[in-house]
Amino acid sequence: MTYLLALDQGTSSSRSIVFDAQGRIVAMAQREFRQIYPQPGWVEHDAHEIWDSQLATAHEVMKKAGLKATDLKALGITNQRETTLVWNRKTGQPIYHAIVWQDRRAEPQCAALREHGHTALVQRKTGLVIDAYFSGTKLQWILDHVPHAREQAERGELAFGTIDSWLIWKLTHGEVHVTDVSNAARTMLFNVHENRWDDELLRLLRIPRSVLPEVHPSAHEFGTAAADHLGAPVLIGGIAGDQQSALFGQACFDAGMAKNTYGTGCFMLMHTGERFQTSGNGLITTSAAQPSPQPQFALEGSVFIGGAVVQWLRDGLNAIKASGEVQGLAESVPDAGGVMFVPAFTGLGAPYWDAEARGAIVGLTRGSTVAHIARAALESIAFQSAALLQSMSRDAVAAGGSPVSELRVDGGACVNNLLMQFQADLLGIPVVRPRVIETTALGAAYLAGLTAGVYGGVGDIRKNWQAERTFLPTMSRDRADQLMTDWERAVRQACTR
Repeated sequence: MTYLLALDQGTSSSRSIVFDAQGRIVAMAQREFRQIYPQPGWVEHDAHEIWDSQLATAHEVMKKAGLKATDLKALGITNQRETTLVWNRKTGQPIYHAIVWQDRRAEPQCAALREHGHTALVQRKTGLVIDAYFSGTKLQWILDHVPHAREQAERGELAFGTIDSWLIWKLTHGEVHVTDVSNAARTMLFNVHENRWDDELLRLLRIPRSVLPEVHPSAHEFGTAAADHLGAPVLIGGIAGDQQSALFGQACFDAGMAKNTYGTGCFMLMHTGERFQTSGNGLITTSAAQPSPQPQFALEGSVFIGGAVVQWLRDGLNAIKASGEVQGLAESVPDAGGVMFVPAFTGLGAPYWDAEARGAIVGLTRGSTVAHIARAALESIAFQSAALLQSMSRDAVAAGGSPVSELRVDGGACVNNLLMQFQADLLGIPVVRPRVIETTALGAAYLAGLTAGVYGGVGDIRKNWQAERTFLPTMSRDRADQLMTDWERAVRQACTR
């Protein structure tokens, strides 16, 4: 048997999954770690906790699977993107907590960049909008606010990386400082047309080149995990940011194919092939996971608060004791009773891009109950995703293509049948859930398998994909359109501009 290990380092937990060559899960292990909120709008992680939890799950999953490291062909890494870490090259110690992708502290720097007219330059070279979501201004903040950090960086003493870079640094005992194109493309520092760090952008954000990792395609011999970590040396053969990895794991290799991942946030990507397409509808252009040096692209929309709204119902509102209770509570009422929940806890992402928007619950009456709020919270995930797909389809048509005709779904919240049916109703197209919904980890395993020779090409991987359930729309288009109109009205009440 052939086995591949995926390290899936997410926003709220670290997971390790062993897959066989057919993409089937052999064993899985998961551990949550702390979320640190120093002040409103700030979100941090302890990098040591990330490493410890990730290594612990790797040990646990190998034990569950009854395997030794010598049974593995390779391992792949997928990671929460944009989360930014800087550490000392000599000691390996982070100089500050990891600043999480949700963190908004760099918005003043972003506002200054926009005010000075740099929006077009950044979009042309990177495909991104200027937003605190991305890594570059987080890195700039660390260098400007941690004592002596900028001087150390100028002397070449510091290393910057997204979480994939940190894990590989730890796995190789500091011998390898690398990333892949899909993660580099999320920094606002990387020219996605030429797949290289861009000197003009580095000057603009005042980032010393010496802190940056080496960039490779997503399927590549990145290095070897040291024997003392897993029991034997293991090839590190794949890296991709979580959303590009999910697109790859969903076998969306062709232009026009789209997937939506329902995790802490929601992330919808549509492959555009080798065509770099600028969105006219508030989306960003990003590098897709690239099995070869040839650039490949996708249009992407990001929802900052997706499944996290259920965590808020549990931890903030105390409406439920466990996340799994939300569907039962939501189904106890026939609909949301006119309640709309806009979960803009950390601003709104695509297609609205309002960093100052804040959460709002509108349409409350004396008849509203916590069940209506729970249903509105679940439906907010689908409303935000529908707004993304509508934007994506408009971009596809503008480029001479067709609207998205099917949405492949994955991530933890896609197991919620109520949510998936409502998603199909809003979109008016089939929503397809695959047999393996852990497609983020699966994509990393596939990339590693390509490098290790397990697969001869993406055609071999495409054969593995199978649907588990297809949700077909049942709502009238007039009703769906009215609901989207109501949603947009609620969004306007949450926005500041």
